[in-house]
Amino acid sequence: MNQDELKRAAAVTALESIESGMALGLGTGSTVRHLVDLLGDSLTAGRLTDIVGVPTSIQTERQARALNIPLAELDDYSRLDLTIDGADEVSPELDLIKGLGAALLREKMVAQASDRLIIISDDSKLVDRLGRKAPLPVEVVDWALGAQASFLAGTGAEVVLRVSDEGSPIHSDNGNVFLDCHYAAGIPDPVALARTLAYRAGIVDTGLFLGMADMAIIASADGIRTMTRGA
Repeated sequence: MNQDELKRAAAVTALESIESGMALGLGTGSTVRHLVDLLGDSLTAGRLTDIVGVPTSIQTERQARALNIPLAELDDYSRLDLTIDGADEVSPELDLIKGLGAALLREKMVAQASDRLIIISDDSKLVDRLGRKAPLPVEVVDWALGAQASFLAGTGAEVVLRVSDEGSPIHSDNGNVFLDCHYAAGIPDPVALARTLAYRAGIVDTGLFLGMADMAIIASADGIRTMTRGA
C-alpha cells in the first residue's frame, strides 16, 4: 500500500472506536480526512447515529458540513467522549509532535476536553525521540517575531518562519503565525522544553502533546499496530 492507503487503513480501524451517541472531536490533517469521509458514510448509511462532531479547524469543519455531519462548538460540551486526530511524530511513550497542519492550538484544546485521544497515522511518523524527523511547530503572535525567533534559537533550535509557496507567513485559524523549530538531534527533554516555552510571553502554544494520547493506531505494510499508553 502507498502512504495514502496506509492512512486510510488506520482511519478504518479508528472508526471502530466510534459509537452512536458520541460527542466526537474531529482532528485535522490528511489522515483525519479519511476518517471524516468514513464517518460521513457511516452516518448516511445509518450504521452510526446521534453523533456530533467538534472540528479542530475550519478545514475539517468544511469537510464535515459537506458530508452532513452534525457539528457543535467546544463551548457546547463540558467533555467530549473521544477525539481522533493525526500526528507528525509519535514516540514510544505516545508523546507527540503536532501542528504542521497549522491547527495545533484548537487540536490541543479539543484533546484536553476529551475523555480519550486516539491518534491515527502511518508508520513513517514513529520516532525514538521527538524532533528527530519533524520540526516543532510553535504558534506565536504576529508581532516581534525576531525576538521570539532569537528566544527559540536559544533552546538549541534552527528557527524558520512558516510561509506559503508565495512567501507570505501562514496564519492559523486564530490569526497567529508559526515558527518551526528544527532540533538537529531531536528534543532531549520535551517536558522541560514545554515548560520553558509555556512561560514565554508571545508564544501561544506549541506542538508538544505530552501525556495526552491514550492510543495510537499505526498502519504499515505489515498491517495495523495499536499502541496504548503504559503498555
